[in-house]
Amino acid sequence: MNSDHSPAPFTPDVARVLLTVSVAFVVTQLDVTIVNIALPSIGSRLHAPVSVLQWIVDAYTLAFAVLMLSAGVLGDRFGARRLFASGLGLFAIASVACGLAPNALALVAARAIQGVSAAAMLPNSLALLNQACRHDPHLRARAVGLWTASGAISIAAGPVLGGILIATWGWRSIFLVNLPICLAGLAATYAWIPRREEQAAHAPRTSIGVDLPGQVIAIVALTAFTAAVIEMRPLGASHPLIVGALIGSVLAGIAFVAVEARSGAPMVPLALLRDKTFSAAVAFGICVNMAYYGTVFVLSLFLQRVRAETPLQAGLAFLPLTGGFLLSNVASGWVVARYGPRRPMMIGAVVGALGYALLHFTQAGTPLVAMLLPFLLIPAGMGLAVPAMTTAVLASVEPKRAGTASALLNTARQAGGAVGVAAFGALASGAGTAPVVSGMRISAAVAAALLFAGLLLATLVHPEAHTRKGAAKEAQRESTGR
Repeated sequence: MNSDHSPAPFTPDVARVLLTVSVAFVVTQLDVTIVNIALPSIGSRLHAPVSVLQWIVDAYTLAFAVLMLSAGVLGDRFGARRLFASGLGLFAIASVACGLAPNALALVAARAIQGVSAAAMLPNSLALLNQACRHDPHLRARAVGLWTASGAISIAAGPVLGGILIATWGWRSIFLVNLPICLAGLAATYAWIPRREEQAAHAPRTSIGVDLPGQVIAIVALTAFTAAVIEMRPLGASHPLIVGALIGSVLAGIAFVAVEARSGAPMVPLALLRDKTFSAAVAFGICVNMAYYGTVFVLSLFLQRVRAETPLQAGLAFLPLTGGFLLSNVASGWVVARYGPRRPMMIGAVVGALGYALLHFTQAGTPLVAMLLPFLLIPAGMGLAVPAMTTAVLASVEPKRAGTASALLNTARQAGGAVGVAAFGALASGAGTAPVVSGMRISAAVAAALLFAGLLLATLVHPEAHTRKGAAKEAQRESTGR
C-alpha cells in the first residue's frame, strides 16, 4: 500500500451524500433480482403465461437500458440533484402501481415506468457523489467503492429478501417495500444534498442536448427485437407481427447507425466502437449479461414450478449464485492489477462456461446439492471477468470519455440482459413442467456457448489495457449490475 496518500476521512457532508445516493443504487439493483423470485407467484395470481412474465422483467430492463445515456445528459442540463430526486419520486409511485396492479398488463406498464425512473437515478447518483468528493480523488475512490458495494449487496440479498416478503405478505410486497426506501431517499436528498450541487459548473445549456432521434430509434429497435423474440413461440415464427417486428428492428438498427454517424452530439459515439479493445469488451459484456439474466429467469421457474420450492427456499437456493460475486470481485481487482484484463476475462469466461455446461445436465429430480457446483462456478467466472472487462473499456478510451464509455457499456449490458430474458424465457414457455426443464437445459447450453464466444472476444483485448494507473480498482467501482 502506498503510504504517500493516506485516505482522507469521510466528512459528515460526504457521508450523507453517499448514504443518500446509495439508496438509488439499492432499489434499482434490488428490483433486478427480487422480481425473479416472485414470477411464479405473479403468474399464478394474475394468470400470466411465461411470455407475460418475460415482459414483467424486460419492461423494466429495456426502459432502464435505452434511457440511461440520455438521463445522464439531462442531468448535466437540468441538474443531477433535480433528476435524481425526480427519479426517486417516480420510482416510488411506479412501485406502488406495481404493488396494486389489478392485472398483468398494468404491472408491465408500471414496471416500464420503474425502468424510466431507474435510468434517471443511476447516472445522476454517481454525478452527485462525484461532485461531493471532487476536492479529493482518493476520497471519491473510496466513496464510489462503497456505493458499488451497496448495489452488490442488494443484488445478493434480492432473492432471499424476496422469498421472505412473499412468504409473509405475498408477491405485491416486493414492490411496496420500495415505498419507504424511496421516501427516505427523497427526504435525505432535500435535506442533505445542497441545492448548489444542481447548479454546479456544467457546459452551457445550449451546448448540451439529448440525441432525440437516436434515442427514439434505439427504443424502437431494441423493443421490436425483444418483442419478436418473446412472442415468437406463442405466435409462431412466420406470424406477420413477428416478421414485421424483426424487419422493423433491423431497419431501425441501420437507421440508428446512420443517425449517430451524422449527429453532432450522438448518444453512442461511433468512434469508440472503432477501438478493437473497447468493442470486444462491450460485446463480452453483452454475452455475459445475456447468459446470466436469461438463466436466472429460467432457474426461477425451474425451482418453483418444477421442484415445487417455496419462494423462500428458492431465494436461499440462489444465495450461492448471487453471493459468490462478492468474493470473486475482490479477487478480480488483484488479478487484473497484476496481469491485465485479458487473462482474467479469458479465465473467467472458461470457468463460467463450465458452470453453465454442468447446469445443462440438471434434471427435474436433481438434488439442489448437485447444483451447488455450477452455482459457484458461474459467479466465480463472471465475478473475475466483469471487473476486468470494465478495466479494458475504461483503459481503452481517453480519461475525459470514461463516463461515456462506462455508460455505453452498462447500457449494452442491460440490453443484453433484456434479450437474454426474452430468448431463454421463450425456450421455457409452454404448458406443464416439461418445457421448463428442457428450456433450462437448452438455456444452460446456450449460456455456455455465449461464454465461449466471450472467450474468443477476450483474445481481442489488448494485453496492456490496464496500464493506466488505478484502472483495475476503478473498474471494480464502475462495474454495475450482474
